[in-house]
Amino acid sequence: MKCQDKKQMLEEVNFSCSSERLTDGGYEDSKAYCLYARKMYRKGEQVLLGYGTYTNLELLEYYGFLLDENPNEKTCIELDLDLCTIGAWPKDSLYIQPNGHPSFSLLCALRLWTTPANRRKAFSHQIYSGSMLSVENELEVMKWLGNKCVETLQQLPTTVEFDGSLIHFLHNLQNSANWRVDVDQSRFRQEFAVFRRFHGMSLDYTHNQLTVRLLRSLERWELAVRWRCSYKRALTKCILYCKRVIHELSLQ
Repeated sequence: MKCQDKKQMLEEVNFSCSSERLTDGGYEDSKAYCLYARKMYRKGEQVLLGYGTYTNLELLEYYGFLLDENPNEKTCIELDLDLCTIGAWPKDSLYIQPNGHPSFSLLCALRLWTTPANRRKAFSHQIYSGSMLSVENELEVMKWLGNKCVETLQQLPTTVEFDGSLIHFLHNLQNSANWRVDVDQSRFRQEFAVFRRFHGMSLDYTHNQLTVRLLRSLERWELAVRWRCSYKRALTKCILYCKRVIHELSLQ
């Protein structure tokens, strides 16, 4: 066997082992994110990377960006344990869509959960088909979901309006000719003071323009605020959706 053939065979064996261990990618340690190919690539051959069906939070964590329109986006709220285990739906399928509508699994789980325990088996087939059980049941579902979204929003430390203003401030600050003036004239001096302490910026930092390192940190801060703002918007849309359904059902 030629040396080149032996080398290729060893590469294929190593590739097979690594493919069994990890087919896409992940952190091997705290300093390295490794990607694993699903086939052998030749030198000079184009390598394509598919991001996969990630939510915006996952895209932000793994790749450092967000999508304004992400079909895979999910907004999750805290659910009672018995609600999460009441049916055969995976927990990660119980979420609110970007337009504010509950996912199919979440809606079905809530319909079953709000049904008396002694009647769930009789109505499970109808619920699993996605059909509404009754006006009364649907009203209870929408009231619970709407109230849960309101409760979740009230527990968060900031509002959608605050986050929207902060995003605008951070975006402008990255293009500022004099960051000191812009910070002093804003309502976010306290937030920026925390940013300065975290990055070790002394009070006598006299440069009008921020360093590249600080600008990158500002960009990441803006992305994080954008994500939490979109989370709150989804909850707000869900509240409006529940109110609209309740109004329509009340007219029947």
